[in-house]
Amino acid sequence: MSQPLQGKVALVAGASRGAGRGIAVELGAAGATVYVTGRTTRAKRSEYDRPETIEDTADLVTEAGGHGIAVPTDHLDPAQVRTLVDRVADEQGRLDILVNDVWGGEKLFAWDSPVWEHDLDNGLRLLRLAVETHAITSHHALPLLLRHPGGLVVEMTDGTAEYNRDNYRVSFFYDLAKSSVLRMAFALGHELGPRGATAVALTPGWLRSEMMLDHFEVREENWRDALEIVPHFAISETPRYVGRAVTALAADPDVARFNGESLSSGGLAQVYDFTDLDGSRPDAWRYLVEVQDAGKPADVTGYR
Repeated sequence: MSQPLQGKVALVAGASRGAGRGIAVELGAAGATVYVTGRTTRAKRSEYDRPETIEDTADLVTEAGGHGIAVPTDHLDPAQVRTLVDRVADEQGRLDILVNDVWGGEKLFAWDSPVWEHDLDNGLRLLRLAVETHAITSHHALPLLLRHPGGLVVEMTDGTAEYNRDNYRVSFFYDLAKSSVLRMAFALGHELGPRGATAVALTPGWLRSEMMLDHFEVREENWRDALEIVPHFAISETPRYVGRAVTALAADPDVARFNGESLSSGGLAQVYDFTDLDGSRPDAWRYLVEVQDAGKPADVTGYR
């Protein structure tokens, strides 16, 4: 099995579950050493109170063919992040891939709730988790990443720059958080590009995360049962799909052509010719515009 990232070191911040877990596992399958961080461990759960842990993710990375290392880290605490990066530097002497995937906001936003009605503490907490964590992690990790040329930073968000520019996303706080991360990648592109590294923003499509599957009361094996409730869920994708997008970017010697850009898993599948676990290529953001938002019946023909 090809392992194009053999010898590379990655840090996936926010890898307990969802996209972060999918990315970490695919980086491992490509041969990378992957530090997986988050606040949910086998000894202590975060306020999410979810069963997935960073140790589980690290085990999956190793099983996939890489080397998974779990490091409990609260990315809102600069001292913990500094200690994490110091550990990576001491143990590996390099950092090639940084994935800023910390989010933690699912329980903190209200749909279609204007800012004056939205719970203020929850909204501000969401912004801290979704934006401040990324800034803190980049501040401490980028000097290590820049020790060797060719480093890659992936800012994970929800929505492409084009889509989020033209559409109101859920609520004031959610919209601001996701658009801020897009701008982070743009700014980092300007700062990293001249120094031999690349930064991009990346969004999955409709993600079949552990939380989403639980919400529809299905499992990955029978996820299509949820189409009876939400037919457009037919365009959904596994977390491994966006993981393959990150791996393709990290293995591309010409990745700098995307510096500062907003990318999607479905769009990159067309560029790099990878598929989701079922062999399909869901292109969720094109589908969203041309089918779902256009008010058409659910039909993924030509979109996956």
